Amino acid sequence: MYVRLLRHNRDFRLLYLGSLISLGGDWFLTVALLDLVLQLTGSATLASLMLLCQTLPIFLATPIAGRAVDRLDRRRLMITVDLLRAIACLLPLFARTPALLPFAYAGVIAISIGSAYFEPASQAALPNIVAPEELSAANVLMGSTWGTMLAVGAAIGGAVTMRFGRDVSFVVDAISFLASAAILWRMRARFAEERPAGHEHPPLIESMRETIRYARGHPRVLALLMSKGGYGLGAGVIAMLSVFGKEIFRAGAFGIGLLFAARGLGALLGPFLVRAISRRDNVQYRFIAVSILTFGVGYICLGVSRSLLVGAIAVFAAHLGGGAQWQTSTYGLQRETPDWIRGRVFGADYGFLTLTMSLSYLGIGIASDHFGPARATIGAASVAILWAITWGATTWRLWR
Repeated sequence: MYVRLLRHNRDFRLLYLGSLISLGGDWFLTVALLDLVLQLTGSATLASLMLLCQTLPIFLATPIAGRAVDRLDRRRLMITVDLLRAIACLLPLFARTPALLPFAYAGVIAISIGSAYFEPASQAALPNIVAPEELSAANVLMGSTWGTMLAVGAAIGGAVTMRFGRDVSFVVDAISFLASAAILWRMRARFAEERPAGHEHPPLIESMRETIRYARGHPRVLALLMSKGGYGLGAGVIAMLSVFGKEIFRAGAFGIGLLFAARGLGALLGPFLVRAISRRDNVQYRFIAVSILTFGVGYICLGVSRSLLVGAIAVFAAHLGGGAQWQTSTYGLQRETPDWIRGRVFGADYGFLTLTMSLSYLGIGIASDHFGPARATIGAASVAILWAITWGATTWRLWR
């Protein structure tokens, strides 16, 4: 089914290709930025702050972005965002000393704000680009792009950063956004359904209230919205990958890249694994709790590991669960939410996730500097395990 979908659906094939290119550049950038911060400052807190700048601005922008996704032409919006992010990728080139690091943070914040528009638009548009019976397979493939390019982009990004320097990675990411914009321009599918005559979009505050009312009135949608957000409370543990790669395992940018590559490989295979286990929607939704539990256990294993190889295996196992829960909850929201409010629902989904991840990034960075990376990692992973048990127990009866 996966090969047939890519072969026969031209617009989905283009969207898939554009995502591969753009995400590959993103992971070039992430590895280079983390290496830059740790080399200039040696601070786990500032490394976590860099990841915080990748998430918190998304939360702040999503109320406006979600409304824009439901009001504007989604394809043109995504193209515009890609062009602006290409410019923002070049700002870290000015960060040559600790005093000039704000340029790098500013670039990351600008890219993050763009993501607040791009990701909900892409997720909301997907059910309009593929047939209903293809949506599950399309979600697995789109979820695999993130994992594939995290694995490939992070590994190559670490090697390129060591061989050619960080500046090359920043330029590569800018080029990737330009390529993504060019590919989106070639697409001809409708990214949204036709709105009824006389349909009006409410003002921002009423739009937010309407989204909240919709979620509260549809328990399955609310449960799926809560799944990623709660997972984010423990997901700040990802910030420790740079610390373990560079400081604990003493492998520099290569160690960071390898751990991120292991994360990507797990995220790539996780969606395929959960779909292979069951193709029934409700069974897949119940696996979300198991997936988050797997994520937490994997990172506890990273916290007690003492070699790069064992750490990479632990991260791979963790993100089998992380990738599975991400794809399943995204697919569930696409299935359970109508097009007229889908952009705002995905904006809320992305916003809640990035808020909890921002708090988690900040907390684990501070905890690492005070209690050490291993204890901080085990603590954050334990939060994920607690959430998996809580969410699974409270939502089990919804999936019938």
